[in-house]
Amino acid sequence: MYISSLRKLRFDNCNFILRCGLRIHDYWIRSSLMIGIDNADKMMDGGNDKEKAIRNGERDKKRLKESVRGEEEQEESARMGETVMGFRTDKTDITGCDTNQAHLLTAMILQVKGLAKETMGDGGRVTAPEPKLELEKKPLSRVPHSKPPFTVGQLKKAIPPHCFERSLLYSFSYVVYDLSLAFLLYIATTYFHLLPHPFSLIVWPIYWVLQGCILTGVWVIAHECGHHAFSKYQWVDDLVGLILHSALLVPYFSWKISHRRHHSNTGSLERDEVFVPKSKSKVGWYSKYVNNPPGRAITLLITLTLGWPLYLACNVSGRPYDRFASHYHPYAPIYSDRERRLIYVSDAALFAATYFLCHIVTVKGLAWLICVYGVPLLIVNGFLVTITYLQHTHSTLPHYDSSEWDWLRGALATVDRDYGILNKVFHHITDTHVAHHLFSTMPHYHAMEATNAMKPILGEYYQFDKTPFYKALWREARECLYVEPDEGTSQDGVYWYRNKF
Repeated sequence: MYISSLRKLRFDNCNFILRCGLRIHDYWIRSSLMIGIDNADKMMDGGNDKEKAIRNGERDKKRLKESVRGEEEQEESARMGETVMGFRTDKTDITGCDTNQAHLLTAMILQVKGLAKETMGDGGRVTAPEPKLELEKKPLSRVPHSKPPFTVGQLKKAIPPHCFERSLLYSFSYVVYDLSLAFLLYIATTYFHLLPHPFSLIVWPIYWVLQGCILTGVWVIAHECGHHAFSKYQWVDDLVGLILHSALLVPYFSWKISHRRHHSNTGSLERDEVFVPKSKSKVGWYSKYVNNPPGRAITLLITLTLGWPLYLACNVSGRPYDRFASHYHPYAPIYSDRERRLIYVSDAALFAATYFLCHIVTVKGLAWLICVYGVPLLIVNGFLVTITYLQHTHSTLPHYDSSEWDWLRGALATVDRDYGILNKVFHHITDTHVAHHLFSTMPHYHAMEATNAMKPILGEYYQFDKTPFYKALWREARECLYVEPDEGTSQDGVYWYRNKF
């Protein structure tokens, strides 16, 4: 009997403490919010600050009403012995005090303390809680096509001088690093046959993707050599670039010459060398029939697998010439008379690389060569097309005819992209391309610092698209089909991408 009375007494005490806690909680909310309202009414008496104070006061009054209503509901729920904040109040422990009510009271005390700290601040001042704003992702706006208010010299002055320094030792460290990773991945393939049957098949696609990404980084280093950004010595750059590109079946000097012309004429509809968009009247008749998801998927598949070899062999998607143009042909219209001997050197290096691969086939077999070398090379080619295409294809980028084009505006008609972790694997050729077009002899390991230094000056002339590259690839293939000038404007020489037929 005594124990039963004691349990009832302690239970009633817990209910009393709980109600007191609710009152304290209500008191803190009322006091802190009313102080916030009074301070809001006493803020600056003019302009936007006064309007902000009024808005904050109205918002705080609304929160006060909602909190009072909520506290009344919680108090009523506690009295009725129903579920409060996820705990049941109909279970008591051996002491006679409800365990869940104790938990509730503790939680409310902590909540009151947290609210007091948030409202009063660390220094005792009353501060209104900051609203959580959800920032919407805004689409990129068009790059201005007017003459920039800055010069190349001003951009260069904004960049730290050391960003233009090329270190032979540091550049070689990237070569060693990438080739070491590629060699380790190759060594790993010699153990694939020891894995159980399902895993021995699964690891091959993983190897292909990883090796393809690493070899793309090797391709980028050779690309640096082509721009004389590898070292201070031109012969070293050409030797390293020739070896690395030939190993990836790229005619180094042939590509170097046409790529240099691309940098000299970026954004020009008449003289650019790669991914030159067509006007609506010159787009093939079949384009409107493949402008749908299935047709787009097939087009992208062909472009990513065969686009790079076809560009080298037949100048597909390149600058239109009056006769057949090929990167393997010394007398192609792409090259001048003094450049033709370099094309012979590139062809000879490719012949040597092809001979070596044929010898490997006789020793290891064609299937082995395809698995170890062929598929990763296919992935490299796909990434090259993707990177180049996305750097120069975006609905916000202008193209110019001869009446409007100049070098600086053309160089700024590019966009930086975000490839996630692949930015580092690809030596930041993806997210520092604007800086690369402005200062192509700058080594890749300084390009990020240079980009950040130029951004304040570039302003709206700088474009960075954070869209994942695979989504961006599909979007640009859908939206960027041909170029036309805006109707009803005086800028007839400025062209923008369109997709309506």
